[in-house]
Amino acid sequence: MQVILATNNKHKIKEIKSILRDKKLHILTLKDINFNKKIIENGETISENARIKARTIRKYKNDAIILSDDTGLEVDFLAKAPGVYSSRFAGPNCSYEDNYKKLLWIMRDVSWNKRKATFKTAVCVIFPDGREKIVIGKLNGFITFEPRGKNGFGYDPVFFIPYKKKTYAEMTNKEKNSISHRKNAFIKAYKLIKEYMKNKI
Repeated sequence: MQVILATNNKHKIKEIKSILRDKKLHILTLKDINFNKKIIENGETISENARIKARTIRKYKNDAIILSDDTGLEVDFLAKAPGVYSSRFAGPNCSYEDNYKKLLWIMRDVSWNKRKATFKTAVCVIFPDGREKIVIGKLNGFITFEPRGKNGFGYDPVFFIPYKKKTYAEMTNKEKNSISHRKNAFIKAYKLIKEYMKNKI
């Protein structure tokens, strides 16, 4: 069974392939199917963006399982912002550092107990018969007062996980992968795929 990952992000592809270790699955990327069009992600939630990407790929190739994802940071104090706008929180063409510095500035006077936040990944699965499913992976933490750690990107340096006593950027790759919100979401997606294949036999 062919599974198309709606991404060309090498880090993401490696992580997803490590989860979808199944001899019955043939994993393909957008590059593998010669898809090079820009997908406009204009959904109001990360789930909508994941669905937009998956549906776009399905129009191009409809005889495979399509997997797409989107991730956002939701800060309780900011009414779940930046959310779907996480990658462009500081404006268009901003850097990762621009984004988390803006977040720290906005929350500079907010007390620790009001700095709760959640990393959330939505994965959309579209099966060859047209059925769609959305699954969610989460990681809870707090926003720090200053960046800590170098092993990461995005908001990793300012996202603190209490039971690890570290920011996401202070963790090793092995530590991060063991609690990853993306991994959690793709494990759920894999369960749906296994169920689909079982019913097809």
